[in-house]
Amino acid sequence: MNALADLDRRIAGCRACPRLVDWREEAARTKRAAFADWTYWGRPVPGFGPADARMLIVGLAPAAHGGNRTGRMFTGDRSGDVLYQALYDIGLASQPTAVTADDGLELHGVRITSPVHCAPPANKPTPGERDTCRPWLVQELNLLRPTLRSVVVLGAFGWQAALPAFAEAGWSVPRPRPVFGHGARVPLDGLELFGCFHVSQRNTFTGRLTPAMLRDVLRTAAETAGLGGRTAENRTTGPSYDG
Repeated sequence: MNALADLDRRIAGCRACPRLVDWREEAARTKRAAFADWTYWGRPVPGFGPADARMLIVGLAPAAHGGNRTGRMFTGDRSGDVLYQALYDIGLASQPTAVTADDGLELHGVRITSPVHCAPPANKPTPGERDTCRPWLVQELNLLRPTLRSVVVLGAFGWQAALPAFAEAGWSVPRPRPVFGHGARVPLDGLELFGCFHVSQRNTFTGRLTPAMLRDVLRTAAETAGLGGRTAENRTTGPSYDG
């Protein structure tokens, strides 16, 4: 756990991408009217979940007024509302909502991360920013490898970013690289990789991704990882970093 906590602290202090640094800090200064009384996190958002997770969820990047505000993955935005409700429904989260990093939410056997840790303009990191951030994901995968058994990747961007990271972390990725699709399933040396449409409002508001579709993928990945229900022992609360 100490190694992963140290990684999370180093991620939270990263300033490698000038455009992303400027954007996340500007969003933290100007704020959104609904959150005018908040002190924004305004830094890279590290992963959230136990160090011995058996299942990993890979997103895209923090939202400017979600994770960039709260300091925790998928916390404080509509995408997180959908994701955490689904995790709660299948017994992998202690509560269906994620409001603040200290709201008591616990995850059971699952960790959430992203290939880009800073909020990007228009929710679109550049390929260069994605590649610059990749070593953080590679290090996280290496630390999780002893227990990790399944991964759910949300969206095509996350899929394209995750496959090279798995290759760099030592997994054998098929060539040509598997194509993203909702429900895609790829075996990687004892690890099962699942594709799922992203929980963005564009997908959930239009019905492209329904709660049932999301639950089905998450439940299959959890069963593959050997996870049970709400009694799972692996639990964590949100991050609390100084500096």
